[in-house]
Amino acid sequence: MTAELTGRLPELFDGLKVTLGLTGVSLAWGLPAGLLLALLSSSRRRAVSWPAIAVVEAGRGIPVVVALQFLYYGLPGAGIRLDAVPTVWLAIGFSVAAYSSEIIRAALQSVAEGQREAALALALSRTDTLRYVVLPQALRVALPPLLGLAVQMFQATSLAFAVSVPELTGRAYAIGSATFLYVEVLTIAGIFYALVTLPVIRLVAALERRSGAPAAAPRTKGLPA
Repeated sequence: MTAELTGRLPELFDGLKVTLGLTGVSLAWGLPAGLLLALLSSSRRRAVSWPAIAVVEAGRGIPVVVALQFLYYGLPGAGIRLDAVPTVWLAIGFSVAAYSSEIIRAALQSVAEGQREAALALALSRTDTLRYVVLPQALRVALPPLLGLAVQMFQATSLAFAVSVPELTGRAYAIGSATFLYVEVLTIAGIFYALVTLPVIRLVAALERRSGAPAAAPRTKGLPA
């Protein structure tokens, strides 16, 4: 590593902090929203389930980069202006909500119907049955794919570069433009990404082995671009 690049490593660390912050905020609102969408889309009332399903399908069908461009460059045409960072929170959080809702909904359906019937036989209300019986079991099933989704969303924050947020990829590109050491600096940025994602991926694999779940969650494939 050249002395010039060594001196600019703090900039990359700052970019990594921004990347982690974008991921954290997006997950912090996206996962509860995903749980809500999962519950609404599982409702037997079509007036409730259909709008939720429409939101989920929109979130899964629209690429994150398109959502970013729409929110940041499109909304000002309607008189709504968002700063770059909140734009990334909204776009990635929306995608988190859509994909996590499908993971959670599948986990809810994996809980045996007999568990619900037993809880009702014990005079638990439907709300308490959901809260104390169904959700704890479902979230254990959903945990490995949700962690996998978090890794994918962490990587997706590199798309924030499209709206000029100085996250890790943006910082690396800026340093490359100034030094023309693109290969070196992008390699370092890739190592930073790997240092965060690989331990989580190993954790996901361990949880899947422990639970006997398949090695990958089909509904989280094909994530976002």
